[in-house]
Amino acid sequence: MLAYLVSMTLRITEIQRVLKPSGSFFLHCDPTSSHYLKLVMDAVFCANGGDFQNEIVWCYTSGGKSKYRYARKHDVIFFYTKSPNYFFDDIAIRVPYSEKTLANYKPGLKGSSYTSDVTLNEHGKMPEDYWNIAIASKSTKEYMGYPTQKPESLLERIIKGSSKEGDIVLDAYCGCGTSIAVSQRLNRQWIGIDITYQSISVILKRIEEHFGKDVVDGIILNGIPQDMASAEALAHKKDDYVRKEFEKWAVLTYSNNRAIINDKKGADKGIDGIAYFVIGKDQSEPVLFQVKSGKVNRATIATLRGDMAREKTKIGILITLEDSTKPMRDEASAAGSYHHELLQRDYDCIQIVTIKEIIEGGKRLELPLGIEVLKDAEDKSQAEAQSPLF
Repeated sequence: MLAYLVSMTLRITEIQRVLKPSGSFFLHCDPTSSHYLKLVMDAVFCANGGDFQNEIVWCYTSGGKSKYRYARKHDVIFFYTKSPNYFFDDIAIRVPYSEKTLANYKPGLKGSSYTSDVTLNEHGKMPEDYWNIAIASKSTKEYMGYPTQKPESLLERIIKGSSKEGDIVLDAYCGCGTSIAVSQRLNRQWIGIDITYQSISVILKRIEEHFGKDVVDGIILNGIPQDMASAEALAHKKDDYVRKEFEKWAVLTYSNNRAIINDKKGADKGIDGIAYFVIGKDQSEPVLFQVKSGKVNRATIATLRGDMAREKTKIGILITLEDSTKPMRDEASAAGSYHHELLQRDYDCIQIVTIKEIIEGGKRLELPLGIEVLKDAEDKSQAEAQSPLF
């Protein structure tokens, strides 16, 4: 806990520094650390002209419950501002009055505590500091399968209340990109930061699906390999955790963010990632990915063939930092080809791609994955149906 608090203190201090005077900061945490973090926030913000505004309790009901204690079904969100002159849009975050309030309201009613007529705001009432907002469950369209995913409605209220169109929203732990997706939808500029490329990949895929490829193409990515020198630097990091990011980046970039990273601890059995392509109704075949940042030779391909046989995989892809050799290519060619009945096309069973081809040549996986295969087959079927038979 102490190491975590030291780390958070450094980050909160830097966030306070870059925040503009009219800006706001929201910190989400669970009750196990909220009391410690509030002390840190007070020391960083309140001691430098800022102020504490709210301790928001985000309530939800889904998930398991213990029979030994009350169900732990809330998180804490601290709301701090950098100066007294902060921006807050109370109209944007108002919610409808309850049916009971509307039923009881009588225009012109006066009570003992009122000095003037009772009126209801036409925009609704101000939310309290406890928010009953359902988590992003599997039944929702926005569900990404990310363990710490927040619901878009939660971030929407925060962003609407403390920013206006064109403002910049910074999420220093952006995860699967809920704040980014909401900011994009609400016409805010945004900056997202995360330590793993896997998160960045999820965000890019999410933005493309929701807003189109043109928006993704306009995103500026920093901190990932942009040339061979930076790719080699990442691949040769001494820290195993950081070096693993090279493998994730290589697999996800080459597969257009459609592969699944193997996150198993310990021996990965030669599997750094897997993608799936449809071969028929309710049928799919896996594509196995291996990434090598060191010396490669013919034996590397032979090992990949063995791993493919063990995993019963028809297609394997080797991504290598070094150039391939003729013996490697001959060994790969000896593995033969896979005939895709649905698309009536042949694919090499073992494919070799270099990091240089990915970075400098823009090479990407040509195998159609998932729904793309069904769409290609459907288009082909329609074209044949519409073509003359004579």
